[in-house]
Amino acid sequence: MKDYRVKDLMVPISEYATVKVGTSLIDALLVLEKAQEAYTTSKYQHRAILVLDEDDKVVGKISQLRAIKAIEGQYCYTEELDQLRQFKFSNTYIARLRDSYRLNSEVVNTDTLKKIAAKKVEEFMQMPTPGEYIAEDSNLDMAIHRLAAETHLGLLVTRGEKIVGILRISDVFAAVFHEMTLATKEMSS
Repeated sequence: MKDYRVKDLMVPISEYATVKVGTSLIDALLVLEKAQEAYTTSKYQHRAILVLDEDDKVVGKISQLRAIKAIEGQYCYTEELDQLRQFKFSNTYIARLRDSYRLNSEVVNTDTLKKIAAKKVEEFMQMPTPGEYIAEDSNLDMAIHRLAAETHLGLLVTRGEKIVGILRISDVFAAVFHEMTLATKEMSS
């Protein structure tokens, strides 16, 4: 397989959708929409927004799922329900509890959407975990391991202490699929 390095496949942070801490959720989603429009020629669009602090350092991200969870707005019981799994309660029971809590909460309507849209990104962003970073000179095997072992959709690419890009699972998949196709063609020749 070609000796891919993470830096060969990453999207530089300058080309990625980013917002500053303090940005409203709606403004962040508009930035994501604009980034997606810029990538109309690519099959793989941006699926997250990186959140930067005042020094332009990545402090979090908001994925499309995280934005939907902001609309759902039920963080208050999510942790408690997740803890029930530790006590071996069934997924069916936990799903019923979650649905029951949802029925008793506020319905999503225009007013709630306006309130959520005005909230700041730091209320919803996900903080990067230690396994979510990879050095730009790492090989593709390490990237595949990190993506698969920790089920990330992307990795923050570092040069020293600085985050310089993001390696998306879609780009890794495309490179692996390309190499796999070439390998099977060689085998059949």
